[in-house]
Amino acid sequence: MRHPNGVPNLPGIRDLLVLDRLITGPIVNLMYWGGLAVIALGAFSMIGATVGVAIQEGAMGWLLALPALALGLLFAVVLAAIWRGFCEFYLVVFRISEDLRALRAQNEAANRRTPNL
Repeated sequence: MRHPNGVPNLPGIRDLLVLDRLITGPIVNLMYWGGLAVIALGAFSMIGATVGVAIQEGAMGWLLALPALALGLLFAVVLAAIWRGFCEFYLVVFRISEDLRALRAQNEAANRRTPNL
């Protein structure tokens, strides 16, 4: 949200201490990029291991290393897609919570405006 004069509305200490505003969106974003970094590190280590085995073992090593390399890279791509799905799931759950909070506040405001008959 932005302040009327265009300055961004930054969270204060009160927002961090009171659970009125959820800060899980940026945290899930950081977790996503950290998880992708771990997956990339695993993929690079798989590449290094297969190339190292292939060089050490000669021609037979290359025959064994190429399928292992292909399966390792495929596994890294699938793992990255699954990781993104988990992170998107968490974001959706927290956004639903924020939407329900907004709907509840709107409903309470409407109930205060209309008298009970």
